[in-house]
Amino acid sequence: MAELRYPRVLLKLSGEALAGDRGFGFDFETIRGFAQQVKAISELGAQVGLVIGGGNIVRGSQISKMGIDRVSADYMGMLGTVINALAFQDVLEREGLDTRVMTAIRMEEIAEPYIRRRAIRHLEKGRCVIFSAGTGNPYFSTDTAAVLRAIQMKADVIIKATSVDGVYSADPKQDATATRFDRISYRDVMERDLRVMDQTAITLCRENALPLIVLDIHTPGGVARALRGEPVGTLVS
Repeated sequence: MAELRYPRVLLKLSGEALAGDRGFGFDFETIRGFAQQVKAISELGAQVGLVIGGGNIVRGSQISKMGIDRVSADYMGMLGTVINALAFQDVLEREGLDTRVMTAIRMEEIAEPYIRRRAIRHLEKGRCVIFSAGTGNPYFSTDTAAVLRAIQMKADVIIKATSVDGVYSADPKQDATATRFDRISYRDVMERDLRVMDQTAITLCRENALPLIVLDIHTPGGVARALRGEPVGTLVS
């Protein structure tokens, strides 16, 4: 692990990323590409935890606007993240990685309940751990769940893998004049309302001095380069 600046990482993937260009459900060729990146950093000696959103199946905050009770909607979203975790686990294991899924809502027939010490032990043994079902509580996003698990696992960094190559002054898909930051402080992210993660997640990162790297998951080898400390994407600290 000597070559890694960040030997223990929490990787946050959006649920939409698993859908590829489909927009919904799963694109297993795309997921396989993500799995190969996880395998590459694991082979470098990194200890890898993952949190995957549920947006490709159901997003609680959206369906609650359609009239479904917010608490029920959020629980539906949490179950979507469990489905994604099981799908990603299968693909990771086909790539030869020893993987565990842990859930914040107990469902022992399909996954282990989240127990912090057991999760850390899995990481120490070189197993990739996928944390699912968010925090187990409504009103909290998977971004917040990812930061919470990163802090509890004593991760050295949290990497948010997105479809853009960093943090911009505005949405680069809508504003051609948007500029990308190589580095930015948590305070500036919050004051500019840059929506890197929700405010709760950013506050948790800031209060616990947890560095966050935002990068494009589709860049080959990008995650491995970030863990080595190379300038990839945007570093928020």
